[in-house]
Amino acid sequence: MAAPGSGGAGRAENGYGSQRRKGPGALATTYLVIYNVVMTAGWLVIAVGIVRAYLTKGSYHSLYYSIEKPLKFFQTGALLEILHCAFGIVPSSVVLTAFQVMSRVFLTWAVTHSVKEVQNEDSVLLFVVAWTITEIIRYSFYTFSLLNHLPYLIKWARYTLFIVLYPMGVSGELLTIYAALPFVRQAGLYSISLPNKYNFSFDYYTFLILVMISYIPIFPQLYFHMLHQRRKVLSHAEEHKKSE
Repeated sequence: MAAPGSGGAGRAENGYGSQRRKGPGALATTYLVIYNVVMTAGWLVIAVGIVRAYLTKGSYHSLYYSIEKPLKFFQTGALLEILHCAFGIVPSSVVLTAFQVMSRVFLTWAVTHSVKEVQNEDSVLLFVVAWTITEIIRYSFYTFSLLNHLPYLIKWARYTLFIVLYPMGVSGELLTIYAALPFVRQAGLYSISLPNKYNFSFDYYTFLILVMISYIPIFPQLYFHMLHQRRKVLSHAEEHKKSE
């Protein structure tokens, strides 16, 4: 479920791109620029933390602990994007944005944080690196779009690097959830069994399996949608450069 947020390009076009055409108010623009600059800086801190930890330890194992706090903080901070849509600051779909953001938050807190045993898995580093590069590019893209000075390199990176980063992130997410399954089952984590006064049961282990299965129909649709967006956006950019 975290897959849609791993490198989707659609939100940028439906949100900040269209907002630029409509001309947001000065106050809203100022707030969004500050928000995106802070988020860009935050993910840069995570990137530097990963590199520094690797150079210090000489290994990529267990690097999660070096960036755990900023990762939780800035990934949770993305919840504000749902409010941006809800209040009309950014004209994107509230439902789609909520799905994208909550899926990432879910993997951060309900899987990686809650199942301590998976934090040493290499798969965690896989999706964290994919998320980090994606978010640095995404928030930079938003910032420059709001300022009406979007460098072609950032636009190109936004609509190109997902080709590798998206499958990389999805693979890391799926492998991490899979690694968590035996520990979730053994501990009965977040599960509710009968009998109880609410006559309600919930098996978190089964829920996680359903989450993994949901990637099957969602991933190809979003991936090919982004490829279509890439052709559309970059071909338009090339035509615009030639006309100049």
